[in-house]
Amino acid sequence: MNLSRISAAVVPLHLRSCLIYRQEKLIFEHYRHEQVKHETAKINSCTKSFLSALICIALDQGLFPPPDTRIGEYVPMPDKERGDWRKDITIRHLLTMSGGWRWKEFGGINSFPQMTRSQDWVTFAMEQPMANPPGKMMEYNSGSSQILSHLLVQATGGSITSFAETYLFGPLGINDFLWEQDPQGIHTGGFGLSLRPVDLLNFGRLYLQQGQWENRQLISSGLAVHSVQPAIRVTDPWSGSYAWHWWCDSFEEDGKPSFDYFYARGYGGQFIYVIPSLETVVVLTDDRRKRERPPVDVFPRLIAPYL
Repeated sequence: MNLSRISAAVVPLHLRSCLIYRQEKLIFEHYRHEQVKHETAKINSCTKSFLSALICIALDQGLFPPPDTRIGEYVPMPDKERGDWRKDITIRHLLTMSGGWRWKEFGGINSFPQMTRSQDWVTFAMEQPMANPPGKMMEYNSGSSQILSHLLVQATGGSITSFAETYLFGPLGINDFLWEQDPQGIHTGGFGLSLRPVDLLNFGRLYLQQGQWENRQLISSGLAVHSVQPAIRVTDPWSGSYAWHWWCDSFEEDGKPSFDYFYARGYGGQFIYVIPSLETVVVLTDDRRKRERPPVDVFPRLIAPYL
C-alpha cells in the first residue's frame, strides 16, 4: 500500500470524497470540504446495489420469491405480448439485467428518461419490446430495477424505506437519507437514494464481511457472496461481468490478473469498490458537471496500482 502515491494522485482531482478502508481501519479519508463528511448526496445507480441487499434480506426471511420465479406470477403481462419471450423472464434475469428487453438507458427510444416521464414506470418497463431471449445478454436497464422494487413492496407489505430502516439502514447507522419515489409511491430501484460517504463505506464493509455487521448477520453469508459473483458477461462500453445489481471486474498488472473486485457504480462518479483478497473497500463520490469531472477510471488507474 502506497498512501502517499494515492494521495498525490487523488487530492488534485477535487473529488467530493475518497475513502479507503483496509484490514478493519479507515486509512485514507479525503473530502473536498469538511462539511461533505456530514452531508447526504445522490448516489445515483449505486442505489441498485442497496436494492439488491434488501432483496437478499427479504429472501433470507422467506418473504421474497425465489430467484428463478417467473415474474409473470406477480406482474401483469401485456396482453398483446403473451406469446413472446417475456413470459420466461425470472427474478434472476431482472437482478442480472438480462431480461431481454430492447432498452437504451440514456437517450433514444425505449429509454430511461422516457420511463421517468411516464405515469406508470413498471408498466412502461414491462411493455418494452423484446430483443433477446431472457438470460442471453446483459442490457443495462433501470426499468428492471423498478420492477424489482415493485416486487419488494409486494413481498414485504410495506415501503422499502421502512424495511431498510429496520433491517439494513438501522444496523449500519444510516439515519439521514433521502429516497425518491415513482408516481405510484414506490421507491426508485435504480437511482434516487442520497447518503453520506461513510454510509457507502459501511455498506461496502458489510459485503467485505460477507453480510455480517457487529456480530450480527444482516445478510446470510451465502447470499452476500452469491449476489456479487459474476453472473453474465457485459458488452461494450462496459467491462467485466454483472452480478445481482453489482459489477464485477479484475485489476491487471503487466497483462496478468492481480486481484478481483466487485463494485457499485453510479452516474457522475459514485463508486463503492470491494476487494476481498485485500480486505479493502474504496469509496469515491463526486457532484460536478460533466465537463469538470475526472475520468471514470480513477480507481483502476490511480488507486488500484498502489493497493
